[in-house]
Amino acid sequence: MSSRVLLQASARLIIRTARPARGWLRIALPFALPAALLAWELTVRILRVPVYLVPPPSRIFAVLWSERALYLQAATVTLGEAIAGLALGMGIALGLAVAATFYPPLERAVMPLVLLLKAIPLVAIAPILTLWFGFGLIPKVLMTALLTFYPALVSWMTGLQAVDPAALELMRAWNASDWEILRHLRWPSARPYTFTALKTAIPLAFIGAVVAEWTGASGGLGRAMWLAQTNLDMPRLFAAAFLLAAMSLTGYGLAAWGERRVAWWRL
Repeated sequence: MSSRVLLQASARLIIRTARPARGWLRIALPFALPAALLAWELTVRILRVPVYLVPPPSRIFAVLWSERALYLQAATVTLGEAIAGLALGMGIALGLAVAATFYPPLERAVMPLVLLLKAIPLVAIAPILTLWFGFGLIPKVLMTALLTFYPALVSWMTGLQAVDPAALELMRAWNASDWEILRHLRWPSARPYTFTALKTAIPLAFIGAVVAEWTGASGGLGRAMWLAQTNLDMPRLFAAAFLLAAMSLTGYGLAAWGERRVAWWRL
């Protein structure tokens, strides 16, 4: 028996084995989070871990429910800052990616500056923005835009340049303008990368908003977390963190849903 036949037989065996495993995984996956929370609850109670170190999930959810109005208001503030910063960062990234596509030397001039900005620690930028622009909305939006700008820029530049060379040469042979090439060839190529950028940037947007709120704010989940941390109130700190994680996961899920709707053939 040849090696090719052996490889084919092995591949078929792996596929047959993997199919039932994937089926069980789909069934078990929805129960993973409740099982983890239950294990957390039992571990904390059996070991009698102090609440000021690790609170049980039941205590965290009780705080979320009893103070739902306060947390809803804080989440609304953080959500607005994250959306505004995400829109600003991705808008600037798209404009720069398109400009670099029309004028390639711009990419070589701009990317070192972008990488330098990316290398600066986040905790060093947030206090500076707060000092310059005060405790209002502007530093939160700018911090979020700085965090979401880089992944969006890289994704869009990759997508705009990942075109079929034969199709590009064909459009040039038809004397298509740069705008027509961008509209009919480059942008359809970059559209799936948009959702890749969104799935990366959405969690970063919430992180940027919360970090900026930590340095100075009158509301938001970051402010609630800072107050809870200074008072060693771990249930309220974990409650804000849980809510922030839920918002990030929801945003990621919406981006993934949009990707399946727009670029279903790639999945």
